[in-house]
Amino acid sequence: MGSNTTEQIAQQGHQSIPADAFNTDSKDVEVGFSGSRDGSDITLTADLVDWDGPDDPENPHNWTRKQKAASIALVSAITFITPLASSIFAPSIEQVMAEFNSSSPQLASFIVSVYLIGYCFGPLVIAPLSEMYGRSLLYNICNVLFVIFSVACALAPSLNSLIGFRLLCGLAGSCPLTIGAGSLADMIGPEKRGMAMSWWVCGPLLGPVVGPIAGGYLSEAKGWRWSFWVVAIAAGVITIATFVFLRESYAFTILDRKAKRLRKETGNDNLRSVMDTGRSTKDIFKLAIVRPTKMLLFSPIVFLLSLYMAILYGYLYLIFTILPSLFELEYGFSTGNIGLTYLGTGIGSALGLLINAMVSDRLALRLKKQHGGDHQPEYRLPPTMFACFLVPLGLFWFGWTAEFHEHWILPILGTGAFGLGTVVIFMAASVYIVDAFGVYAASATAASTVFRSLLGALLPLGGRDLFSALGLGWGSSLLGFLALAMTPMPFLFHKYGERIRRKRLFNVEF
Repeated sequence: MGSNTTEQIAQQGHQSIPADAFNTDSKDVEVGFSGSRDGSDITLTADLVDWDGPDDPENPHNWTRKQKAASIALVSAITFITPLASSIFAPSIEQVMAEFNSSSPQLASFIVSVYLIGYCFGPLVIAPLSEMYGRSLLYNICNVLFVIFSVACALAPSLNSLIGFRLLCGLAGSCPLTIGAGSLADMIGPEKRGMAMSWWVCGPLLGPVVGPIAGGYLSEAKGWRWSFWVVAIAAGVITIATFVFLRESYAFTILDRKAKRLRKETGNDNLRSVMDTGRSTKDIFKLAIVRPTKMLLFSPIVFLLSLYMAILYGYLYLIFTILPSLFELEYGFSTGNIGLTYLGTGIGSALGLLINAMVSDRLALRLKKQHGGDHQPEYRLPPTMFACFLVPLGLFWFGWTAEFHEHWILPILGTGAFGLGTVVIFMAASVYIVDAFGVYAASATAASTVFRSLLGALLPLGGRDLFSALGLGWGSSLLGFLALAMTPMPFLFHKYGERIRRKRLFNVEF
């Protein structure tokens, strides 16, 4: 605790330190500050509450393996179930439209993609709130709301109410995607973050793939409403587990609570967290709520990587919306078997997850030793240099084999190549953003989530018209050429990323 050295500091007086001495991404924070975060008027003061030394067990970086594993497992489980809910009833869209007497193809796609509109707006509020009140409180509140709105979807009496409840589900379900990466960064150092991020990233990538596989057979046997009941039950179990086992991991919140406890115990109202900026709650919220937008607009790294991931995420959901009609009408699959057509993307995604989990940390450590010095976020990018070519390859493969009505396994293999490339890019880019922005990882991730969710929601709306006008071959080729145009990005960031990070555009402070 920093206040234990109060007398020594008082005897020495106020001692100025440089602004860059404050590094919130380190587990060994030993100094506090008063004054502005962007100025140089940072001084050591008495009555600061800090960690009890570098081995303080309250510091999330010092948690035991079991404690970290439990937290990572819970966060990964939440991050899996909410994206799964986005697509679990995709194979039963025709059932929904028939029950509510609607034949609009745009509305059919919108029922699936409206969930992602919630992903667009939820992070803008959730990210700043997590930086004010901590991670665990936001997880618990959003989990409860997610269960409530999932039950509401299962009981929806009309198409309009179903769309409205799906939107609310997306808002609540965006929580783990927004702050999950930040939670992992709270506990895991940069050099070991790749493996943990692999488990977390599998949620937003494998969840939408597993959902239709289960939903296809479930809706065929029990009807489309049971897709939502299953999600509500699973989310309810996870919600109970998070209430019981999930610990707060955000250093700002932990130290703030520690300072409040000590003020009450000692009667010293001057005690405050070493990370306290002196700003009011209102000011903190105003700064934090605009931070994701500022990052998206003024950080080339956040903008370009978010754009790349947004395009891939949009493609993923566009393919999800076209698979049921393709395999039901062209290949004669039943409603239940249509779910199996998502296995190509699922297996490709799982393979990408395995590859990245095996090589990410090892490669980063090897490059660190090779170049000397500290860990650099750019060490995460080499796997994307081959994965970026798999995405257009998979799209061309899928489109033209389906166009010429080749054996049904061939377009599915094409989606597998697309899934493999997409997952490797997603995982490497996600860890790169977390490594690059440290304490602001939640805000950077929120910016990325908003952008990709927006395209994920909008692209499928025009997907059927695109393929109707151009055919599956040329329609997929158009998407593939756009993906091919993005392939230089990983090479550019690997070479010039550090220079870009050190020279912020327009000198904007986040």
